[in-house]
Amino acid sequence: MADLSAARIEAFLEMMSAERGAADNTLEAYRRDLDDAARDMRASGVGLETANADAVRGHLASLARQGFAASSQARRLSALRQFYAFLYGEGIRGDDPTGIVDSPRKDRPLPKTLGVDEVNRLLATAQAEVDAAAQGSPERLRALRLVALLELLYATGMRVSEVIGLPASVLGEEGRFLIVRGKGAKERMVPLSQPARAAMLAYGAACAGMNDETTRAPWLFPADSKSGHLARQVFARELKGLAARAGLPASAVSPHVLRHAFASHLLANGADLRAVQDLLGHADISTTQIYTHVLEERLQRLVQSHHPLAKSGQTRE
Repeated sequence: MADLSAARIEAFLEMMSAERGAADNTLEAYRRDLDDAARDMRASGVGLETANADAVRGHLASLARQGFAASSQARRLSALRQFYAFLYGEGIRGDDPTGIVDSPRKDRPLPKTLGVDEVNRLLATAQAEVDAAAQGSPERLRALRLVALLELLYATGMRVSEVIGLPASVLGEEGRFLIVRGKGAKERMVPLSQPARAAMLAYGAACAGMNDETTRAPWLFPADSKSGHLARQVFARELKGLAARAGLPASAVSPHVLRHAFASHLLANGADLRAVQDLLGHADISTTQIYTHVLEERLQRLVQSHHPLAKSGQTRE
């Protein structure tokens, strides 16, 4: 049985090399994965080349017990799928046992976010740098710009590209919402908090007082760049510098993390998932569902706080 499995594996690898031009590293990975599967199945009295779907599932379960991540299990299953497709194509088998085996479910990583206290620390540090800068200085203008960017991101949940691409005309709008053109040129309304509006106007007033050609550009955040507005890389770099000065790990802070904070804090305080989807500009609710862990935590707290049997010691009469 072992010799037959080895022969089938060798034939498969020869096909992958000759017909598909697989690289040496790829062939070695296939060999390793298939040899492991053959040993595992052989221990259960099953030959790799004759294994059924249950044997394949058993091998995946064994990998899971050994601590292999879902992504690693999926890669092993992919190797088996290719192997059995080869056997079927050669007429060695009349079926493919992997055809009815589900791929291991990969856990979607939770988005990085910040707590309310951490966002407040960023904002307080940025405002302190505004207060420390001399009136009319370039340093004060940069500090005001950073405060405005932070407030806008946290208040609206906009993508960084949407924020840096805002037109200067928004300074003349007096409403509590901004009209944002997002992905696919789709427009949506986003809320504008009072602190965000105040920060934006303070920055706009400082720009007007600089008497500089760059600050008279059609963008809210103009810059001497190809696009004419602030580059996202420059903003990200400035934000990481601010995080370090605020005593936060720079690696944990980015413009996109502030977008996640906006969504997470809304949900934690009772917002509806569909409403958050609209505010973020997600075309599909499944994209917004990466935040369902926040909803689950809130619902657990809700039950623990309000259900009559949630408190220890209470029993039903």
